[in-house]
Amino acid sequence: MTTMTDASVREFKMPDVGEGLTEAEILKWYVQPGDTVTDGQVVCEVETAKAAVELPIPYDGVVRELHFPEGTTVDVGTSIIAVDVAGGAPAAEASAPVETVPAPTPASDEPKQEGRKPVLVGYGVAESSTRRRPRKTAPAAAAGTPQAATALQGELNGHGGGTRPLAKPPVRKLAKDLGVDLATVTPSGPDGIITREDVHAAVAPAPAPAAPTVPAAVEAPAPVVSYDGVRETRIPVKGVRKATALAMVGSAFTAPHVTEFVTVDVTRTMKLIEELKQDKDLQGLRVNPLLLIAKALLVAIKRNPDINASWDEANQEIVRKHYVNLGIAAATPRGLIVPNIKDAHDKTLPQLAEALGELVATAREGKTSPAAMQGGTVTITNVGVFGVDTGTPILNPGESAILAVGAIKLQPWVHKGKVKPRQVTTLALSFDHRLVDGELGSKVLADVAAILEQPKRLITWA
Repeated sequence: MTTMTDASVREFKMPDVGEGLTEAEILKWYVQPGDTVTDGQVVCEVETAKAAVELPIPYDGVVRELHFPEGTTVDVGTSIIAVDVAGGAPAAEASAPVETVPAPTPASDEPKQEGRKPVLVGYGVAESSTRRRPRKTAPAAAAGTPQAATALQGELNGHGGGTRPLAKPPVRKLAKDLGVDLATVTPSGPDGIITREDVHAAVAPAPAPAAPTVPAAVEAPAPVVSYDGVRETRIPVKGVRKATALAMVGSAFTAPHVTEFVTVDVTRTMKLIEELKQDKDLQGLRVNPLLLIAKALLVAIKRNPDINASWDEANQEIVRKHYVNLGIAAATPRGLIVPNIKDAHDKTLPQLAEALGELVATAREGKTSPAAMQGGTVTITNVGVFGVDTGTPILNPGESAILAVGAIKLQPWVHKGKVKPRQVTTLALSFDHRLVDGELGSKVLADVAAILEQPKRLITWA
């Protein structure tokens, strides 16, 4: 049987793809053992606390082993795939336990690697020139003899002998996570190796004892079931939803929130939107109320720049931003994310429309990058798309204000002294009361409302 040397194996480790994140979940593998891969080829998709990201492999070779199945959450720095860069043996031989199960090495033990440019933001994994310490070799022994079993166990356990149960590193990690003592597990693999199935079987609930016989005259109470026959469903909190929850709790209990409301007649804004849809400079772009609301907020920030700031607790300073990275809250199947439009204050209306369209499309596809969600300064959340009148939004960490936009509805409104049907909406502005007082918050909200009521102010105030 052909064996591969340690020098021919490259262990690709889970990179940090989100600026300091500690773990990621493997959503999907695009390769299998035996597949040939090339430098830059995407091998899997992972979900971090920020977004779903595709990971490219940084070298050429043949896949020898996938260390974790889909759905597993893996710590940054842990090896997730082994690749034989020398071409290696056929895929069928890649499953040989001794040759394909290197123990994962903590990221902190890796020497600093240089000479290769990162292929992903926040990811510094480069082709390693280091070699693992050669295994100690023992005198040859016939397969199936006690000496051979001892040598095999020593190889799997990382030493030359001993009586520890035989199991691959991923199986040991699974047993540790599930609280299973491998010494109590009955192995079913070749040469007495414990498999994943053995570990799962060890934690499977024992068969329930037979229920006592109920006398015919006594009827057992009918079980209470829900409308669909299922009482409860438990959903693990992880990825984007977990990060959002932690951020919202931190924001709610750190920044003193104040929310103000204003109801405004936006009939003229809705008429302007219909006119802009016919403008040749906006052809092919998405023109909707959110576009003009975003522009109105940018103008309001220009008139009241102190609202565009953050609170530096460590240095006890207010940091005023001279740029606006405008966040747009987007609901996705993985949870709420808030990508932002960089330097939105500098964009024309067509440029802003194009940026909004790209942001929404990318979020719906689940392809928003971690960088797109970093550095926001102020946010808009459009709850009106769900038919909701308004809300009291919670600030994104590091920001001082967030504007909630309610549903635009036809309502009776006093216009020029008469009650008429008008397009009306309610805006809500939440702000950090440590650096935004009632006067400043009220001015910003009033300016946004005034622009939406009389959109010609976009020209006179800009």
